Amino acid sequence: MSHAHSHMGSGSRTTQKAFEFGKTHVVRPKGKHQATIVWLHGLGDNGLSSSQLLESLPLPNIKWICPTAPTRPVAILGGFSCTAWFDMGELSEDGPDDWEGLDASAAHIANLLSTEPTDVKVGIGGFSMGAAIALYSATCFAMGRYGNGIPYPVNLRAVVGLSGWLPGSRSLMNKIEVSHEARKRAASLPILLCHGISDDVILCKYGEKSVQSLCSAGFRHVVFKSYDGLGHYTVPKEMDEVCTWFNLRLGLEGSS
Repeated sequence: MSHAHSHMGSGSRTTQKAFEFGKTHVVRPKGKHQATIVWLHGLGDNGLSSSQLLESLPLPNIKWICPTAPTRPVAILGGFSCTAWFDMGELSEDGPDDWEGLDASAAHIANLLSTEPTDVKVGIGGFSMGAAIALYSATCFAMGRYGNGIPYPVNLRAVVGLSGWLPGSRSLMNKIEVSHEARKRAASLPILLCHGISDDVILCKYGEKSVQSLCSAGFRHVVFKSYDGLGHYTVPKEMDEVCTWFNLRLGLEGSS
């Protein structure tokens, strides 16, 4: 969840080879294991720094899985290679999305969750580019499949995105409204989006537009929190809200 090298966007690509994911770090629950959340770092960061932030949170019933993105050339950085969940160029309304990279990362995350016990609720959260993948995973869950048509295998119960945006928002409504089951899944999934009003890397308007796209597509439980004076990073007040929201949405309050 580093704040450095955090220029984000949806990306341009031609052909893409398979990239290897980095090391996964796990934070074990200190109390009864009731939920597992995969948390996704921002551009150029790694799973270790995510795990260090998350292990300090007062959420004893959550197991955190913190994977590390593949190292790949990134268009917005002029082809410089760093950890990135997908390739991207400048963030814009009609910029191309790296569907192959998005699907590969969403599948890697779903695979990490697929072996959790059946009585454990599962979800995804992330910062910046990690938030983009968390939101993309939410749309895959609703549609019941990845962008490439392969079935999505996990029953998501909560999604959190900090300082991020929704890739593929332009076509989302068309993909969900055609299916009763997709509309039902979208309506069932709670999503929390948080954004700093002073964010100069991923402008707050991209967070707001993501909320509009999700709501228009039938996601009924979307909460958006904005923070005065907050740039492209997290603060304790924001993480307190994340903890409260997870407790409420996953039914963790008062549990041990």
